[in-house]
Amino acid sequence: MSATFKAASFKAVRTDRELECPDIDAGLVARGVELVTLPEGIGEDALIAALHDADLLLMCYTPITARVIEAAPKLKGIVKYGVGIDAIDIAAAIARGIPVVNVPEYAEETVAEGAFALMIALAKKLLPIGREMDAKGWAWPTPQWLGLDLAGRTLGLVGTGRIGRSMARMAGGFRMRVIGYDPNVSRDAMRAGGQAGDIEKVDDLHVLLQQCDIVSIHAVLNAETLDLIGARELAAMKRTAVLINVSRGAIVNEAALVAALREQRIAGAALDVFAQEPLHVDHPLAALYEMDNVILFPHLTFYTQEAMARLTEDTLARCREILEGRPVLIKSHDPRLRAQRQGVVFGE
Repeated sequence: MSATFKAASFKAVRTDRELECPDIDAGLVARGVELVTLPEGIGEDALIAALHDADLLLMCYTPITARVIEAAPKLKGIVKYGVGIDAIDIAAAIARGIPVVNVPEYAEETVAEGAFALMIALAKKLLPIGREMDAKGWAWPTPQWLGLDLAGRTLGLVGTGRIGRSMARMAGGFRMRVIGYDPNVSRDAMRAGGQAGDIEKVDDLHVLLQQCDIVSIHAVLNAETLDLIGARELAAMKRTAVLINVSRGAIVNEAALVAALREQRIAGAALDVFAQEPLHVDHPLAALYEMDNVILFPHLTFYTQEAMARLTEDTLARCREILEGRPVLIKSHDPRLRAQRQGVVFGE
């Protein structure tokens, strides 16, 4: 840490304080940064008021609109303490020369482990059997509790980036066949991605969906992937197949998913992400709470001790670069971040 940063007087605003990051907060405060934390769901006007004299913005879920960016005259950088950047108006930040950076590598294995845990829980009916045990003290081997083996099943990955490839390696250890749909990854790169079990590239999403026993989504949210899995895609899946989403909720058309589950056109789903978060009991997806073949998880597959330590380290490193006036290291290969030309440097 440079002496300049220690001695300087900076203000940082961190949104979404419900996601507790005590080491990030302490790391900033220890270096003389005035830190303001704001709650989830804060309005645009209140966010603008907090940012009027801020040098640094750390965000996770709160939308950072063009109006917010334009109303922050001192802002030197925006740090997403996480991966997804769809809530930030990056074009507006670029127009003002304000670097935007995320932390793309801290939870690759972690989120893949979470997706794999959800897959096992669905296959083995862990939640409904657990509820039966809580209610009655035992569950006899009747057809309603009959689970599935993963060995020999086909796992389809929608998106084969870092997390998808980690998922493929785990599936290989369970002797699963792994196929993948990702227009941005070549056949050769996908074949090399699985290591323990190669990913077979499928060029047509509907062809992939028709073959899978489990469909697991690992794509970024952008204009091309919004509602990528809708009624037509769900209809292409086997009735015995299940859907897992640990990526972004809006990649799946949630109304179509509720209908498919109600009508038993697919066998189940496990969701860690939702188009609108947090989820409440009166949410449009509330009908899924009572379904034994559905797992709803509160966007926490990333949340482990190790992942949070990595997130803290990388987040503070990016904050230092911004506040010291150095180029900000962009590790992500997302083209929206790679379009930046001012105040950034790109990693491999």
